[in-house]
Amino acid sequence: MVLALSLATGILLLVHLISLLIASLRLARGGTPAPAVGEAPPVSIVIPENGIEPYSEETIARAFRLDWPHYELIFCLADPKDPLIPTIRAAMAAQPDRPAQILTGDDRISANPKLNNCVKGWLAARHDWVILADSNVLMPQDYIRHLMAAWRPNTGLVCSTPIGARPHGFWAEVECMFLNSHQARWQYAGEALGWGFAQGKSMLWHKPMLDANGGIHALGAEIAEDAASTKLVSRLGLKVHLVSAPFSQPLGARTLNEVWSRQRRWARLRRVTFPAFFVPEIILGAVPPLALTLAACWLSGTAPLLPVLAILLAIYLPELALARAKCWRLSALSLPAMITRDLLLPLVWLKSWQTTAFAWRGNSMTIGTKGTELREA
Repeated sequence: MVLALSLATGILLLVHLISLLIASLRLARGGTPAPAVGEAPPVSIVIPENGIEPYSEETIARAFRLDWPHYELIFCLADPKDPLIPTIRAAMAAQPDRPAQILTGDDRISANPKLNNCVKGWLAARHDWVILADSNVLMPQDYIRHLMAAWRPNTGLVCSTPIGARPHGFWAEVECMFLNSHQARWQYAGEALGWGFAQGKSMLWHKPMLDANGGIHALGAEIAEDAASTKLVSRLGLKVHLVSAPFSQPLGARTLNEVWSRQRRWARLRRVTFPAFFVPEIILGAVPPLALTLAACWLSGTAPLLPVLAILLAIYLPELALARAKCWRLSALSLPAMITRDLLLPLVWLKSWQTTAFAWRGNSMTIGTKGTELREA
């Protein structure tokens, strides 16, 4: 039994280290210039907005200063009285040469409020290449170039995971550790192994291709548009590819409840949309190998201090090294934040099985019994 527990621990650590190695090879350092692209076709950027966020003024201003010959900005808001509209109008006035427009209204094509907000922008987009970009993406100047450079002959969609930045307070640091060396690491490792999953933060579509396969309405087939995008691209025999250097998302302040609610929500979505990939998530993080090590020590009568310390070093030193190598957020709180994240991971996984109800963008929602059916609660 002790041998079996030790072997299982070794396998978990090996998987952990392999994922870190793959991600380190796949990812470029933060701030790395985008690769060169052969052509620069015009691009439409559709940005769904919903109220004022801590960094709204900066993220909007960044969108107007991208290094790309021809692109248009389409800001989508469900409420024509949204308080963010004056900020967008001010940015438009400061950059009058950049084609930009504000569209308001709520097209109820699904129970996904973000997708409903994007519909009018997609229909208004004038160009064959369209980026759906979340409002809190801090676009670098070569934002479009990064996305276009990742497009290959077998690509159906190019995305970027969010990299947490500018955290204020401990729980925002925990959110950084969820986003960066955990979620981004596993997503890039999966893509390198041929299991590319869409991420809704930044999605580059070839509009004629999506329009020929149901258009933006097809992304309402699943509870989240990124899950629907992944399955649609897969059905077409194409791949989801990721940019080499993912884009930052400034976090600001976070509370424990905000981090807990977000992680529970997305765990439930993963459980429903990709159950075969979600079930093994229970073995991720430090808790499973630590639990196996403590059990082996107890059965063998061995003092646990040194084995536990060895496990912690094997898990967290390479993860810290990855964050440092890629210029991701690191501080004196990073290691405590990683440990806190790993303590939360099994709790989030277990909680995701208890209920199908959740709150998303101010909407109370319930996952349908068939998994892809959605209804507002």
